[in-house]
Amino acid sequence: MSHNIAVAFILYQDILFSIRNEELPVFRLQRMRALSQPDYVSNAKDILLDLYAADTEYTADALEEVYAALELVGNEVLSKQMSDEAAAKILIDIAHEEDLNGRIRRNVMDTRRAVSFLMRSKTLAKDQLEYAQQILRDIESIDGHTAFLFDKINFLMDAAVGFININQNKVMKRLTVVSVVFMPLNILAGIGGMSEFSMMTQDIPWPASYSLFTAGLIVVGWATYLVLQAFEKREARKFRKNDPD
Repeated sequence: MSHNIAVAFILYQDILFSIRNEELPVFRLQRMRALSQPDYVSNAKDILLDLYAADTEYTADALEEVYAALELVGNEVLSKQMSDEAAAKILIDIAHEEDLNGRIRRNVMDTRRAVSFLMRSKTLAKDQLEYAQQILRDIESIDGHTAFLFDKINFLMDAAVGFININQNKVMKRLTVVSVVFMPLNILAGIGGMSEFSMMTQDIPWPASYSLFTAGLIVVGWATYLVLQAFEKREARKFRKNDPD
């Protein structure tokens, strides 16, 4: 997994010193290149520029990993159905990639500042100056990709949150239907619990009266549900009629 390690460079009498807490792949790559190509670098500034160039290459590789991870997340987000658990997992993955992209952008900023400082110092040879300019051009292209990834991450984040809101709206819709169906039943049940109902049905055996009352509650509840379904279907037909797609 990609992560940031702070490295300090000290250039003293054409000797380059590096201060870091752990061994990094970019330094191993530089040593391998220097061993396999004896004339690859000629002085400390060549080594420093080559380290920045290798760091830029590793940054581009890390961005490709972010692209691949976001592509997998995008396939899940753009699916037709998504549970709240899946959406929560996707939000965690997106947050991880956003953090990685932010650290990549910070690394790019530090590399740009260091290379620009070397160019402003007016101590680079002509070929070294051209090499530094090429590094800055590569950094500019990487910076554009990080900006695009931030926009893509925000889009995926909004889409995942949208699915969560849709699922919550479905739950609220079910609760609303249940409350509407039971609203008239509660009113009738309240009437059935009054003494007036007992007085009206005093000549009818209570098992028969309350059985008929219960059957009436079921009929009223079912009729209310059918009315709600009819209204919902009518709204759906209006939506399909108004939507040309």
